[in-house]
Amino acid sequence: MENGERLSLEQIRAFLKAADEVRFKAGKRGEVYAWISRTLCEQEYWKQSKESKGVLRRYLQKMTGLSRSQVTRLIAGYIREGTVREQSYRRNRFANRYTASDIELLAEVDEAHESLSGPATRKILQRELEQYGDRRYERLAGISVAHLYNLRKSRAYREKRLRYQKTRPVPIAIGERRRPDPRGRPGYLRVDTVHQGDLEGVKGVYHINAVDEVTQWQVVGASPQIGEKWLLPVLEAMLEQFPFRLLGFHSDNGSEFINHAVAKLLNKLLAEQTKSRPRHSNDNGLVEAKNGAVIRKHIGYGYIDSSNADAIMLFYREHFNPYLNFHRPCGVPETTIDRKGKQHRVYRRYATPWELLQEAPEFRRHLKAGLAAEGLQRVAAARSDTQAARLMQEAKRKLFAGLRRKRSA
Repeated sequence: MENGERLSLEQIRAFLKAADEVRFKAGKRGEVYAWISRTLCEQEYWKQSKESKGVLRRYLQKMTGLSRSQVTRLIAGYIREGTVREQSYRRNRFANRYTASDIELLAEVDEAHESLSGPATRKILQRELEQYGDRRYERLAGISVAHLYNLRKSRAYREKRLRYQKTRPVPIAIGERRRPDPRGRPGYLRVDTVHQGDLEGVKGVYHINAVDEVTQWQVVGASPQIGEKWLLPVLEAMLEQFPFRLLGFHSDNGSEFINHAVAKLLNKLLAEQTKSRPRHSNDNGLVEAKNGAVIRKHIGYGYIDSSNADAIMLFYREHFNPYLNFHRPCGVPETTIDRKGKQHRVYRRYATPWELLQEAPEFRRHLKAGLAAEGLQRVAAARSDTQAARLMQEAKRKLFAGLRRKRSA
């Protein structure tokens, strides 16, 4: 509205009555404040009666789109200063308690002690002042652990440590401590070992259990021992049984998997190796659950001599693993989050690993070279689930019968 600040009070009252349902939107703040200032000046706001001031206030609200409290604040500023002024925002800043010399002193302490933890470093700073009387530590002696870490992140500290830091060799760790993130892609394995008991100080056979996190495709193997000499051939034979390319290999921190031989094998397959984190018991929970629900359920807990590893491995490859992946349904977890943000897993659906593999996005491109989905489907359709289970059980009875004859002999 042109010259809106020059309307008379009667014109303003008529305008407010006629434009009751009309809403206006303010433009740039500086232009709005200047218009408010001109209007208050033209109308001689300070001379008006209480009723007239209310009309002007409503008029300013209508024309600018500002709230009542905002207009009241601007009018108060006009009365106080004679104009409506746009004020720039000033962020509150705390005064620096620790000086550049304090940060330099902290860097020297960290260099001398090889950067101890925050609580240990704070104790040293307190002792320097209280027990050894060094007044340079007067401010640092009262620092909190949290702020000590803040000072370590400052630019002044980093520049100081660059002059003190010595070049050190970087150790190359085998496996990264983190939980793998498959993002819906098959090929990320969870691996664990299951020991089949001891008898008079003699170790029994070891079962190697590998489960894909997304499809729950499971391959089980057997090894007489878990040293590199015995385990590596078994592991290679197991990885060959997975129909898809291997992308990740996650295990606990046992030396049977965290060694250079396994790392070399995974590097050849271009697969990342990760290992469980301390105090994160669920990092390898999937395969540990399968240890009890599959291996212990079918093989039991009794002692089996390690000399039977080859026979058990043959049973796994020819009968047990095909049954697990094509004919044994697994619970498909659904993660729900309650009002407190806690995650819960519910199992409303069951499917075989082969069915879950087919549900993966573009699952054919994850298959190994030369392996067609039609061939896998023929294996799945060759027998019904119950027929495959009966054949597996018959093969298992023959296996245990041979183990008993060998033990009695």
